[in-house]
Amino acid sequence: MASAFQILQHEIANCEKCPRLRVYCADVAREKRRAYREWDYWGKPVPSFGDPKARMLILGLAPAAHGANRTGRMFTGDRSGDYLFRALHAAGFASQPGSSAREDGLVLKDALITASAHCAPPDNKPLPEELRNCRGYLERELDMLKRLKVVVALGKLAFDQYLGILRDRGAIKSRAEFVFGHNVAHSLSPLLISSYHPSQQNTSTGRLTDQMLLDVFQRARQSL
Repeated sequence: MASAFQILQHEIANCEKCPRLRVYCADVAREKRRAYREWDYWGKPVPSFGDPKARMLILGLAPAAHGANRTGRMFTGDRSGDYLFRALHAAGFASQPGSSAREDGLVLKDALITASAHCAPPDNKPLPEELRNCRGYLERELDMLKRLKVVVALGKLAFDQYLGILRDRGAIKSRAEFVFGHNVAHSLSPLLISSYHPSQQNTSTGRLTDQMLLDVFQRARQSL
């Protein structure tokens, strides 16, 4: 019998709430990138990935068009994922330091990766209404994670998305009192740690390094 978590992930993978995103993901999956022309692209909303009993939740922005939209697993098959899984492995949350495909054997321990938007958006920019459409899935995941102790928000958008949920639930008065910064711990329950997103823009310019990202997950590990 499928668990509530598995049922939710099935719902996500079959979601049709955002026509613009569904068309875009399908177009990318059909046209492909030359380097991946032999791939059978996933081309659908990407479900969350990891341990449904996790104490740490990692909240990203959205799948990459030729990354998770291709492989069907969060942060799998792109450079952002290379940085993320190296850090998670070094901090003891991932079974291996790399991720190339859903069948590569990677297992997350005590960690779950989700996203503010589960479909790859054009220019990596989901619209406000698309984020609202996806927010219910994140709220249900938060309710299911009974052991949750730490939320790591990768990027300002994910940070604001999570704080918006807390505000609307009455857990905080305003998002304005929480300032985004890299490896900043915010005294909430669960603990909120903000981090720069491991996007190519951040990693190629040196704004975010391997050590800086590892520091975030070592901090999360210590808090557990």
